[in-house]
Amino acid sequence: MTQIDPRAIVSPAAKLGSGVRIGAYAIVGDEVEIGDGCVLDEHAVVKGPARLGRNNHVFSFSVIGGDPQDLTYTGQRVSVEIGDDNEFREYSTVNRGTIKGGGVTRVGSHNLVMTHAHIAHDCQVGDRVILINGAQVAGHIIVEDYATIGAFCLLHPFVRVGRYAYIAAGTVIMKDVPPFSLVVAPREAKCYGLNRVGLERHGFPPERIQPLEQAYRYLLRSKLNTSQAIEKMKGTLAESEDVQTLIRFIESTDRGLTK
Repeated sequence: MTQIDPRAIVSPAAKLGSGVRIGAYAIVGDEVEIGDGCVLDEHAVVKGPARLGRNNHVFSFSVIGGDPQDLTYTGQRVSVEIGDDNEFREYSTVNRGTIKGGGVTRVGSHNLVMTHAHIAHDCQVGDRVILINGAQVAGHIIVEDYATIGAFCLLHPFVRVGRYAYIAAGTVIMKDVPPFSLVVAPREAKCYGLNRVGLERHGFPPERIQPLEQAYRYLLRSKLNTSQAIEKMKGTLAESEDVQTLIRFIESTDRGLTK
């Protein structure tokens, strides 16, 4: 049964699934579709066009579907699409897309977007991603599954963050972050090798981790340049699907690689 606090403002044009709960002073705009079991706490805002899947929780003062912060935006019809089982904590924001970026910002499922984190226009965020407090993801960024972006990180537009990567707090990211990696920035962003602890927490067995460790030795700790390291990976680690993922990511980068 849907429960709407009488002090909330819900557009008659909004579509609400079953079991939706909307708290006092929350706002749901036109062209908003909210799936079954979603919860909007007091003062939460969802603007349209926007579509939320099932069982999402939007905490107080979070804003989903705000206008893109882009000077080329002049009111075009653009949207945001969000999957299932996400949490958007207090003061987090997700902006709609822009025409030049495809018109849609997408956030997958089972993600945790912590307080004051921001997902800008045209971003494509995968599943089970964590954005820790104050993480700022600029426009046109791709964040792949299981990545973790630390507190107060700043990500430059158009970068990619590979799957299972971990970016430590306060890091400024200007280049692509390779999958499975650990990136830290005491002064400038550097890759310190494999995110081994994170992979173990996600259930990677030792026999799956070992070829990735070797791949990162070729990439970061040998005297090989990037092209030579890739050839070495192809010659000695080709049976690892994870290494193949790493190779494809490196070969498709446009902004260069954080090393």
